[in-house]
Amino acid sequence: MIRVPRTAVPALVAALGLTLPTATDVAATATHTATRAAAATAARDTPNPLAPFHRQRLSWKSCVLGPQDALGNELQQAGAQCADVTVPLDYAAPGGRTITVAISRIRATDTAHRVGALLLNSGGPGGETLGDAPWIRRTMKDVGARYDIIGVDPRFVGRSTPLDCHWPTGSYFRSAGVDRAGFDRMTAFARNLATLCRQHAADVLPYVTTRDTARDMDVIRAALGERRISFLGYSYGSYLGQVYVTMFPGRTDRMVIDGAMDASRYSPRLLRGAETANRRALEHWASWAAARDATYGLGRTRGTVLAVVDRVQAAAARRPLKLGEFRLDEHIVPPLLMAGLSLDNDTDFGNLAQAVREMRRAAEGGRVTPSPAFTEVLKFVLTSAASPYGSAQTAILCGDVPDSRDPEVYWRDVQRSRTLDPLFGPATHNITPCAFWAPPRERPTTVADDFPALLVNATGDPRDTYDNALALHRRWPSSRLVTLRGADQHGVYGYVGSACVDGTVNAYFATGRLPERDLSCDRRRLY
Repeated sequence: MIRVPRTAVPALVAALGLTLPTATDVAATATHTATRAAAATAARDTPNPLAPFHRQRLSWKSCVLGPQDALGNELQQAGAQCADVTVPLDYAAPGGRTITVAISRIRATDTAHRVGALLLNSGGPGGETLGDAPWIRRTMKDVGARYDIIGVDPRFVGRSTPLDCHWPTGSYFRSAGVDRAGFDRMTAFARNLATLCRQHAADVLPYVTTRDTARDMDVIRAALGERRISFLGYSYGSYLGQVYVTMFPGRTDRMVIDGAMDASRYSPRLLRGAETANRRALEHWASWAAARDATYGLGRTRGTVLAVVDRVQAAAARRPLKLGEFRLDEHIVPPLLMAGLSLDNDTDFGNLAQAVREMRRAAEGGRVTPSPAFTEVLKFVLTSAASPYGSAQTAILCGDVPDSRDPEVYWRDVQRSRTLDPLFGPATHNITPCAFWAPPRERPTTVADDFPALLVNATGDPRDTYDNALALHRRWPSSRLVTLRGADQHGVYGYVGSACVDGTVNAYFATGRLPERDLSCDRRRLY
C-alpha cells in the first residue's frame, strides 16, 4: 500500500499549477465525476475472476487420515476439523490450473463474544501449521474460545498440494567449510539441488512465493465468510503477515508477530547478521553445560566446553565423523550446532549437550550410536525423509527475492565472514541453490509504512535477531513491542511460559487494544 504524506499535498497542488476553480472548471469537474461514477459502475458489473474461489463451500471433515496419523488424532481430540481450500496456481490466470491448501479449524465456543478467525503460520518458510491449532488454543486460555483458530499448511507444504524436488537431503543449509575446496564442493551441491527442482517441479516453481501464499490467505478469509481475519505469525510468518497487510489493506483485525523479520533484510540467506547472536547463545549454552559436567562430561568451565566444540569441528574438517549410519563433515557440524541453539530451555540445551558429547566421542575415534533425539535431527537434515520440506522452503526463498548468481560473490562473503565468527560465518554466508534459480516472477513486496500490530521478541533471539524487531517497530510506529529479556529464544508466546508475555498477548486478543506503551518482561536465566 502506497501512502501519500499529507504534507506533500500543498506542494503537489502548486506543482500542478492548480488554482481556484472557474465555471469552466466546475463543468469539467462535473463531467469528470460522471465519468468516474460510470467507471465505478462498470467495475461493479465486471465479474471478479476470483469470485468462484471466494464463494467456494468448504467441506469440513475429520483430520484423521488413518490409524497411524498422530497429527490427525491430536487435531480430532482437540475438536478440530479439516478442509481443503481450492486456489489458483497462478493468480494472473485464475481460470487455469488449481491447487489445494489444507486448513484445520477449532471453532469458537463462546459464540456470544466471537471475534472471528485467527490464522496461524509457524514460520520456516515451509513450516507446517495445520497441527498448531490445539496448542495455540491452550496458550490463549479463555480468550481462545472466542476465535475460530485456523491452522494452515501453506501452498506446497504438508497436506497441501505437494512439491518434492526429490532431494537426497532435507536441507540445503551447509557451511562453506575451511577452504576453497570445501566451498567448491558446496557450490556443486547447491547447483545439483537447483537442477533437481527444475527437473521435478519446474511447472510450479514460479508460483511458490510469499506473495502467492498471502493471496491464498485472502481466499481462505473469503471462503470462511470473514470480512477481516486476525493473524499470529512466528519467524518467517512475521514476514508473511507484513506482506499480507500490505497487499490486502483493511482485511486484518488483530495481528501478533513473534520473532520478527525486517522485511528490508529478507533474502535467501536469512541468517546473515545472526553470527553474534548465535555465538552468544553458544556461550550461554556452554555455561549451562559446564554447570552440569557431572551429567555430560564436557568440562567444568565455559571455555572448556567451547574448546570441545572447536575440536569437534576441526576433526570433522579432517575427516567425517561416524555416528551410526551418518557421516558428519565440516559442512554439517555448524548447522547442527545452530539448530540446537534456537530454543532456550533445559530439554533443548540437554539435547545439544548430548549431541556434542556424541560428536566428541566420534572425533576421538569411538564407536557411536546417536541418541534418539539426535538421530531424528540427523535424519531430517541429511536424508531424503524431509525432502518435501526442504524443497518447499528453498522454492519460497528463491522465488521471493533474487540473490547473486556469481559464486565468487559468495566466496568473498564467506572469507569476510570468518572475521565475524569462524564457526558460524561460513554457514550464514554460504552459497545456496538460489544462485542457480530462475529470477523471481514478481518484485519483492515493499512493506506498508505502518500497522498497529503487537510485536514479540527475545533479546537473544539467534534466528530473527532483536534488531529485526526494532527495525519493524520503527517502520510500524503504531505497533507495540513486548521484549523478553534474559532468553536466547526464537519464538516466545506459548514457548517459554512467560506469564508477562502470554498475558499481554492474550489481553490484546481479547480486547483488540494494544498496550499503551512498549513492555519489557524478564526471564530467569538458565545459565
